[in-house]
Amino acid sequence: MTSKPDTNCSPPVCPLCAGRRISDYHRDQRRPYLKCLDCAIVYVDALFHLSPEDEKAQYDLHENDPDDPGYRRFLSRLTKPLLDLLPQYSEGLDFGCGPGPCLSVMLEQQGHSVQLYDLYYANNPALLENRYDFITATEVVEHLAQPGADLNRLWSLLKPGGVLGIMTKLTDELKSFASWHYKTDPTHISFFSRESFEYLGAEWGATPEIIGADVIIFRKPGGVQQEMLQPNG
Repeated sequence: MTSKPDTNCSPPVCPLCAGRRISDYHRDQRRPYLKCLDCAIVYVDALFHLSPEDEKAQYDLHENDPDDPGYRRFLSRLTKPLLDLLPQYSEGLDFGCGPGPCLSVMLEQQGHSVQLYDLYYANNPALLENRYDFITATEVVEHLAQPGADLNRLWSLLKPGGVLGIMTKLTDELKSFASWHYKTDPTHISFFSRESFEYLGAEWGATPEIIGADVIIFRKPGGVQQEMLQPNG
């Protein structure tokens, strides 16, 4: 999803928090996995990332049909709580929309407008200069080589009171990680835990709402809608 960081012989730096307290976490037949002891993200070193060509070839295999009821049910785990937070006619960005956008269709059917950005399928960098009422990233953050930089940038694009909605499977303990199917996808290189999103929330001044095993919602402080919800002093 992003350009690959430079590789050299310097000590590893966490791609989320830039910390240097990195430990070996797990190794399988394909690659090793590292864990940051500060923000608890598990990640794959850049030496083991796919080339952009091979990465896109993997994405081209995805078959996400906007008319598939099962896929819509899957995405509704994010769209339902998101819609409860959005004012009418909100303007949003679907970051990492992929080759067959569906979430944007579901949101537009509810009266919202959605711009599409994807490094490979809708590469319009100008969209990353605009401001939005909401931003979605469904099954995206696990693909990011530099999740800290990318997520901070998305956060900066939100208007006060705006909503960031993320879908990604959360890591668990080492025993379950060893047999976790989610890590077998070669394009999955960043694995977030609850602690990882709590770290981001502390950085942003916004407590994450974690719903189930894979939905995370942040609301940016400020904004008229949020002020209206505050109790009278």
